[in-house]
Amino acid sequence: MLKKIHCHSSFQLCLGLLTGVVFGFLLHKGGATRYDVIVGQLLLTDFTVVKIMLSAVVTGMIGVHALKSVGLARLHVKSGSFGSSVIGGLIFGVGFGVLGYCPGTVAGAVGQGSLDALFGGFVGILIGSWLFAAMYPKLREILNKGYFGEITLPELLGVNAWAVIAPLSAAIITLLFWMEKSGL
Repeated sequence: MLKKIHCHSSFQLCLGLLTGVVFGFLLHKGGATRYDVIVGQLLLTDFTVVKIMLSAVVTGMIGVHALKSVGLARLHVKSGSFGSSVIGGLIFGVGFGVLGYCPGTVAGAVGQGSLDALFGGFVGILIGSWLFAAMYPKLREILNKGYFGEITLPELLGVNAWAVIAPLSAAIITLLFWMEKSGL
């Protein structure tokens, strides 16, 4: 079945579009596309976004590895480095802090008609992408500092993926219940 999906690029594009629309709709329904919710998260007064993201991490970890276990998905781990993580984090953080949206919530907010997300976020993403591409040759050395390759946490620890997924999922679910019970 996996080979059939990979052979039909138009099907993959439609599946990606449908998944993106559902993701944006769910972000909207969860409140993560509202500016005041995002700013509340940055001010540590509203933990809606953390709850959504932690729920997505657990769902994604279990879902992707379950699909991989039965042969319906393959992992394509991207290489990384500490330099690229720091530069990416700084770019993401500045954009997030200044505008109050991340790329996913920008798309959802544009979909609901928020003009600040359209002009500040979408245009900002285009300008920021262009600037990064223009500066990439000068940043390449910094981006490759601390290169750690294409490795996952279970590979780094030398254990089966489920030995990481199960306790991490349990810890995140426990944290989510505690946050809900505490009123966060």
